[in-house]
Amino acid sequence: MAPPVQPPVQPSSKPSARIRTADRTWTVGELADELGVTTRTLRHYEAEGLLTPRRAGTNRVYSARDRARLRLILRGRRFGMTLAECREIVDMYDGAASSERQQLTTLLGRLDEIAADLHRRAADLRRTLAEVEDVAGQCRRRLGQLEPG
Repeated sequence: MAPPVQPPVQPSSKPSARIRTADRTWTVGELADELGVTTRTLRHYEAEGLLTPRRAGTNRVYSARDRARLRLILRGRRFGMTLAECREIVDMYDGAASSERQQLTTLLGRLDEIAADLHRRAADLRRTLAEVEDVAGQCRRRLGQLEPG
């Protein structure tokens, strides 16, 4: 008995379930949703020259490079960096003329400054919290004295 004949494999019209990030593109809405920002934020960063999506008609099409740049920008902003500082860091990783050692030294210097500032702020917050708790304790004691009874 001959084995059953298998039908020929038809090419799928569906895109592969595993699209490499390097080949992937995003619309403005998709990228905004994925990274938790507004489309206005993306357009602002584009206007500032930080992102350079290509155009497909009137639509912006963001590449993996744009996504990586945006992630670095958002991280820098969370760390308290200005857009100019974010631009400097992002441009270093985008093939600017400086060496990797210089890139890392620049970034590390800025991160050390940010860490020192955050430590100062944390100390200020601890002092303020202690003062708030002290005043709240005084208020509670006074209220206890004013209770009818």
